This record gives sequence, structure tokens and C-alpha cells, in this order.
Amino acid sequence: MKKIYFLFIALLISSLTFGQNLLVNGDFETWTDTTTPDSWTKAENITQETTEIHGGSNSAKHTADGTKDLGQTITGITPGNMYTISLWYKVESGDDTDARIWSYWKDASDSNISDNADELRGPSNGYFDTNGNAWTEYTVTIAAPATATSLYFEVRSYGSAVVYWDDFSVTEQVVTTPSVVITSPSDGQILPPGTTTTDIAYSLTNVPATATVEVTVNSDAPVATTDNPVTIVTDNNIPYTVIINVIDGGTTIATDQVTFTIASNNQVADITALRAGTVGEFYELTGEAIISYIVTEGNRNQKYIQDGGAGILIDDTAGTLSTAFSIGDGITGLVGELSEYAGTLQFVPSENIAMASSTGNTLTPIVVSASELITNGETYESRLITLNNVTFEDTGVFADNTNYNVADGADVTVARVAFGDEDIIGTAIPTAVSSITGLGGEFNGTYQIFPRYASDIAAPLSVNNFNANSFSLYPNPTNTGLVSISSTNSDAISVQVFDILGKQVKNETLTASTLNVSNLKSGVYIVKITQNNASVTKKLVIK
Repeated sequence: MKKIYFLFIALLISSLTFGQNLLVNGDFETWTDTTTPDSWTKAENITQETTEIHGGSNSAKHTADGTKDLGQTITGITPGNMYTISLWYKVESGDDTDARIWSYWKDASDSNISDNADELRGPSNGYFDTNGNAWTEYTVTIAAPATATSLYFEVRSYGSAVVYWDDFSVTEQVVTTPSVVITSPSDGQILPPGTTTTDIAYSLTNVPATATVEVTVNSDAPVATTDNPVTIVTDNNIPYTVIINVIDGGTTIATDQVTFTIASNNQVADITALRAGTVGEFYELTGEAIISYIVTEGNRNQKYIQDGGAGILIDDTAGTLSTAFSIGDGITGLVGELSEYAGTLQFVPSENIAMASSTGNTLTPIVVSASELITNGETYESRLITLNNVTFEDTGVFADNTNYNVADGADVTVARVAFGDEDIIGTAIPTAVSSITGLGGEFNGTYQIFPRYASDIAAPLSVNNFNANSFSLYPNPTNTGLVSISSTNSDAISVQVFDILGKQVKNETLTASTLNVSNLKSGVYIVKITQNNASVTKKLVIK
């Protein structure tokens, strides 16, 4: 919502009645045992702390082993009333991404409500600052959405952090002044292309029966209405500002406004161009992409797709792609919004695809070194790759949602087991040099590989390295349209170039040392060089 609403509330602060703490045992003074604070329905890796406290005799010590939660549900929420969340925290071990609020408003069906989600997840939807390992207070005041009946309050710790929590409170301020809050769409929202009508939903609090509601759209004249929601006609690539005023006795007693835009589709030919787009804008991928993996765990309906130049992750929590696709299927004409999570580019579909444009496609992983993944990981994000000749630094068996360091000499990168319903879970971590096949990934700047199956962990690839050092390929990467291939002798060189799908795109015999690649798109290619029945393969990057 526009800040005008919160300024309006601030001017009427004298019209609020403040209540008691709605959290039970928010000061952590009573414990069933040393690992269970009374009245907290979710307590993972929590222990009673009697030394490091903010107030009283106890605090809660949160030791993360991955992602761990401490939660409690508050019922009896009144829509429109203001609620102040206050807590004290101290991050003893960890960094500025290891502790946060992770709370939700819930409606009568116990479904999460997205309104005010940012404020319910910490400062600017972020994490708590460590503040030099000192007790720090975080507080925020927000209005309960129109359909809220309860608040699920939760704090989280991540990684291997140690966090102390104390003196939690959620207090209600009853609003006795008339107010109107536009609950949908959210302010600044970009709606999908093709949205021809938009519902403007709003909630009224403490509005007298004699009052009327007027709606103004852009520069149009105000229109009185009793509808809720109010449906307005919308079109692509047009910004809208909607103002709702509550009028009583000729005087405006409450107001709110929202601004949103109906997007238009930007057409791109391939995933390379899509990845160069702007997060938050909508795109149509006119070229074909091949599904390399379908995530069957969870409810995000995620699919990894790639073409000859790049890959991207489809994140489809709404289930917009309702067609049943398989690995190896081609998708053409994909439409949606470019988004990002923790550094990973994602594509959120806004329209279904009726059928696969091709089936049974086979993808050949790009063979990369640990050094290459560390240095140029963005090139391989969401693409099928193979790390060759690496050694796991851990022993035991593979577990879900776990990172494993893998080394190639002094170069160390991360293999993350991210798909918990595949057969890799519980298999032995190899102690010998291995190859790892999986999907290139990223988390906040750290590039990774996500193996999928037990078969993705294998012996090192057998590569024909005969006279490999006798050939050189430069410049690599190249943006000049030409590359030089040199050899230790002057015999003719046969060159075959393959794209990432294994399709041959060049087959030439060089009498000079120069290969013209100006007709090839940006991307990664495999170059097979043959001379006197000796062959070697090299990777070529065209920018």
C-alpha cells in the first residue's frame, strides 16, 4: 500500500487502544523441560538458556543445523487492527543471513495470506544484523489484512548459527478511527500481460453506515460504488492508479490508493537473451527449450530447461503449466515473468503450454572443472554439467538439503544434494576421485552443482587426452568471430563443432589455423579437433 495509509494511521494514533501481549511465554520464563519452552508449538534445536539473557531468568538458545524454527500461533486476530511485533535477539555465531522472522497472517481456512509478508519476515524482508554479537531489538507495526483470523509467529535460524531469543511480544492496537485499506492488488505490482480486468479489493474498518465509497481510476471522474471488489477494465503496458475514498457528510474520512501496471511481453529468441532481461518484466521465449530435470519434491512445480546457449529454472508455484511434461520434452512459446531468488534467475510462467513441441530429446552435459565452475558459474546456472576429476572432502552417506565440498587440487566448490526424493539420498559418498553430473546452481554468489540421482556420482570420465597439449584454441572465450587452432605440426586439422544439445554446427578441414565462428550464437560449444587420427575435445565459449 502507499505510505499515505501509514501516515494516516500515525495521525490517528490517539485513536488506538493498546492491548496485552498475545504471545504466550514470550519471555521464555517457563519450560516443560530444557528443550521445550511452554506454549511454543514448534521448537527445533531449542535449549533453555540461563546465562545469556536479555530479561528475566531465561532465554531461548537456537542452534541451527540447516534451517530450524521456533513458532507459535496467535488466534483471534481482528482485521484492520494494528499489531506490533517486538523481539530481542543476539547472534552469537553466524552472519547477517542466519536469523530472521518467518511469520504469516492466516485466514479462516488456515491458508497463508501474502499481505504484509515483507514486514513479517524481518527488516525489508531480510535478515537480522549481527550487531557485533550484542542484544538487539527488532520491532514493526502492521495492520492485519481483511481476511486474517490468526497470526503464525515464527523465527528461524540458518546454517550452523547460534542465536539467542528473548522478550518476544505481539500486542494489538484496536483501531477506532474509520479506515480503508486496499488489499489487492499490492502497490507497485506488475500484472501479467493479457489481464483485461482487475479486481480492486478493499477492507473497511469503523466506517459508519451513512458513509459511501468512491473509486477514482487514473484521471477519470470518481464513481460511487457498493461493490467489493471493484472490477476495472485494464490493458497491456498501462500504469493504473486507483484511489478509494470513504465519504461521510461530504467529508473524506478515510482514503487509500494503489498503483499497478499491466505488463507487456518482451519477445526473446533464446534463454541467453532471456537471462539478459530485467527481473520483474514479462517475456515470451519464442525458441524451443528442452526440459533437463523435473523437480518432483515439494509443491513449486519446478523444471530446469535449457537450449544451446543457456539454462534457467522454471518456478511455477501456481501450477500454471498444467500440461504433463517429461524430461527431454521441448517447450516452445513459454510466457512468464523473470524473477530471482538468492542469485538464481527463475522464470515464473503466466500462461500454460498445451503440448510439448518435441519429445525424447537427449542432453549432453558440459564437462567443466571445479575452477571453471567457481570462476564462470553464471554460464552454467541451471544447465546440465559434469564436474570431472573431483574428490569429496566429506565421508558417510548423502543427506537431503546438504552441501558437500568437492576439490580438484586447490580448487574447491560445492555439490549440494537438493532433491530429497531421489535415490541419491542414503548412498555412500565416494572416497575416490569421481565425476559429478547435475545442474549448475547458485546461492548468494556461491556456484554449485546439484546431482540428481545416485548414477550422477560416477568414476572419472575417460577422455582421450592423446597429444592434448599439442593443440591450442584461442582466444577462448572469443567475441571476434574467429578462433585460432594451432598444432605442433603442419598437417591438416579436421574440426567439428557441437552445440550443447549435441548437434553438429560446423565440420571443416583447416588448411590455415583460423576457424570462422561468426555465424554461431553466444554460448558454450564442444570442439573436436582431429589430426593424423589423433583427436581431442575442447570447450569453446562464444560471447
